[in-house]
Amino acid sequence: MYVTAYGATQEVTGSFHTITTSDDTLLLDCGLYQGRRKECEEKNRHFLVDPKTISNVILSHAHIDHSGRLPMLTDQGFTGNIFCTRATADACAYLLRDSANIQAGDCSYLNYKTVKKFLEKAKQGDNPGNISRAELKEMQGILKSDDYQSKRSLIIEVAQKNNLEIVRPIYSQESVDRCLPAFKGMPYETTFTVGKNTTCTQYEAGHILGSAISIIQRKTPSGQVKNIMYSGDLGRFDKPIIKDPTLNFAPEHRNIDLCLMESTYGNRLHEPVASLKPMLKKVLTETFERGGSVLIPCFAFGRTQELIYFLHELYRDGEVPRRPVYIDSPLATNLTTVFGEHPEDYDEATHRSFLEMRQSPFSFEHLHFVHNVQESMALNRDPLSNIILAGSGMCEGGRILHHLRHRIHDERNTVLIVGYMGENTFGRLLHEKGKEYAESGRQGDAPMVRFYGKDYPLRAHVVSLGGLSGHGDRDEMTRVLKDSNLNVKSIALVHGEVEQSLAFAEHLRGEGFDVSIPLKGERMPV
Repeated sequence: MYVTAYGATQEVTGSFHTITTSDDTLLLDCGLYQGRRKECEEKNRHFLVDPKTISNVILSHAHIDHSGRLPMLTDQGFTGNIFCTRATADACAYLLRDSANIQAGDCSYLNYKTVKKFLEKAKQGDNPGNISRAELKEMQGILKSDDYQSKRSLIIEVAQKNNLEIVRPIYSQESVDRCLPAFKGMPYETTFTVGKNTTCTQYEAGHILGSAISIIQRKTPSGQVKNIMYSGDLGRFDKPIIKDPTLNFAPEHRNIDLCLMESTYGNRLHEPVASLKPMLKKVLTETFERGGSVLIPCFAFGRTQELIYFLHELYRDGEVPRRPVYIDSPLATNLTTVFGEHPEDYDEATHRSFLEMRQSPFSFEHLHFVHNVQESMALNRDPLSNIILAGSGMCEGGRILHHLRHRIHDERNTVLIVGYMGENTFGRLLHEKGKEYAESGRQGDAPMVRFYGKDYPLRAHVVSLGGLSGHGDRDEMTRVLKDSNLNVKSIALVHGEVEQSLAFAEHLRGEGFDVSIPLKGERMPV
């Protein structure tokens, strides 16, 4: 038996690893690569393992960088089951459909730009298609219209006739519909069969609702028992709503032959969880005293619900002025429903604070879910202070950009950064420029940022609340290994940039562990 690391090796997206036995090939996660389109296109379209040879999938959690290529798997001949927790199965129904929608929208826009550029060149005299002026005028009119179907048909027709490059989604809504029946939601700490003489048991990972540490146990023909631990993404301790990462494993799962472990923040220490609510209170109070609003670019699954929880507590206890709170993300609205349907996964504090009081953590008087574009646009005309949580989390698209466009120039407002902003994202730019301006004492002209084809002065305050990360830091990940009842023989670090993995490996070796950092495609015997 051996484990092969294929995706999220010395990087943090595209999780994809296999366990190969004499009888089966099991897949651990099937994630989408995220980042620059051209860099990820080739990675996302091609599997390094034939989907037809995969017996079953073990899914650690619902985030798209772990689940996002599952519809492709079924499209290309996978016929097995996708095992995960019940909450993960429910969340994936929304997240995968949203992924297909985003791909369709992105491809439609890119194809529109390609055809528009071609027609502009044709109008200027470079006209290999020999399109008449009357035809050009009609086509350009269709492209400017709101008739989506006519526009789409025209784009396909012009592209095909003139051999223009068309960008296609890696999967469709129909692909998602074919994939979802393969999901098998299982309770935590329930052992189920995933292959011949091979079982899996999932424990709480504390990362997001439904996230799991998977213990895969194989009984060999000679009678030996081998245990592989796949950490998935490990969360923080003492965060609200969901339970902490598991430290108490069943006796038969305590001796781990190989631990495939994430290392996202292998060289970082987070702010204490206990400081998060006071820091949020400070940001809200200062902003409202200025007469401003708080804009929060927020990931739909996990981060949004944590902030709703904190805001509910602050409002309930009268610690901040009770201004309206708007959740402006259809996906976040749906996923908040998933949270509400799985109280069995809440921690004891949430049960004490809300459920025993017959209250929902995700519903209070001043909380409003925005249901359509018209309601979203109306918020930009509201002169009163409020809080708006909107996607996307890294400000690369979505409704948050519309709110920023209307409020980023006003020094009364605050942009609250509550999660990791990847390199080359607009969120990272806002974070860095806002930090520089604050460190200068906000003296002189405000820095300029460009989006939607226009430059805007970044006069709004930019504040970072880093402790809300869903990933455990170096010491929290180490705690799962040292403070649990596990006996881990060897560790292979994945899901981390090189510098983070190297630093974490050095730290763990100092703690007495045998650690390696596998290359893509490297086989590790168990």
